[in-house]
Amino acid sequence: MTPSETILLDERSLAKDIAFAETQQVDAEFLEKLKLGDTEAFDSLVVLYINDVYRLLLRLSADEEEARDLTQETFLRALKAIKKFRGESNLKTWLFRIAINTSHSRFRWWEKRGLHLTISLDSNDENQKEVLGNRLKSTEFENPEEELLRKEKEGLLLEALSLLPKKFRDAVVLRDIEGFSYEEIAEILQTNIGTVKSRIARGRSELKKKLSELDI
Repeated sequence: MTPSETILLDERSLAKDIAFAETQQVDAEFLEKLKLGDTEAFDSLVVLYINDVYRLLLRLSADEEEARDLTQETFLRALKAIKKFRGESNLKTWLFRIAINTSHSRFRWWEKRGLHLTISLDSNDENQKEVLGNRLKSTEFENPEEELLRKEKEGLLLEALSLLPKKFRDAVVLRDIEGFSYEEIAEILQTNIGTVKSRIARGRSELKKKLSELDI
């Protein structure tokens, strides 16, 4: 390696270090504003993550109205808890943990009243049937019949997912749809990596059985 190449690599490394330091500083400043109750900072947090939180809760609840309510409650809980946030995880992971806990609390509320939120194959809400659509590869359809068949399969996928036990559904959604690492999922679900891998494996196995029963 020539001296000029060495200098170039050093400059690139220094630039990366500076960029990383600046990002960390911005994050630290942003977090400090959040903890001080800065309204604009919290509004920015909502703008940054509201769509991600909503999509997660829609996949877990399979109900648009319920997902909207849960999203609002998630950010209200986040507002109350932000002063206790120690920055040991990133904000998105922290918000997802709150979202899942909020979802579980609501689910227990429904269970106590003998009610359950499940997706119906007879539902007229096409948005519910599209929940898992973005997980599938986008394709051009030759005719309306093929597109109708695709939507029907996506609806069945969503139904199968909604039938999984909560702990398996959470793990599968976070891994296979949201794309989180095992470490991040363990942090969100407040458990160890071994348990996460076990839940994902069992969840995938159960999902495969459900899909087979639904002839997918």
